[in-house]
Amino acid sequence: MNATAKTHTRPFDAAEVLDTPEAIATYLADAYESGDADVFQDALQTAARARGMTEIAEDAGLGRESLYKALRPGAKPRFDTVRKVTNALGLQMTFVATSKKNPRIASGSALTPSKAPVRGGKGKPAKQVRKEHDLAIPA
Repeated sequence: MNATAKTHTRPFDAAEVLDTPEAIATYLADAYESGDADVFQDALQTAARARGMTEIAEDAGLGRESLYKALRPGAKPRFDTVRKVTNALGLQMTFVATSKKNPRIASGSALTPSKAPVRGGKGKPAKQVRKEHDLAIPA
């Protein structure tokens, strides 16, 4: 008589446990905090799979295949794609001040988007400057 039963295992898939918007938000925030773009991209792909790639693609205004390509390992998705996917997940990116001080901001010499040099195609100066954006830095 053989009393040992064979144990079957399978790889862990975080998409199976990301079942609430809060869980997805925490998962993506942790991936972002790693500082590794590949880790964040993998987490974004996992979050999209958790909700359903077809649904996320539709809500983001992307083709399903385009979404798969943008989030595959080694891809370099555009910021607007990342933003569309996070919005489709029902999330928004928020930035908060850290305790690290940026001396350029403290001295007032930092470039704001309205003062930043803008380049046209092939390294040539642009004919028009992009529209101004107001930056509010709390005192």
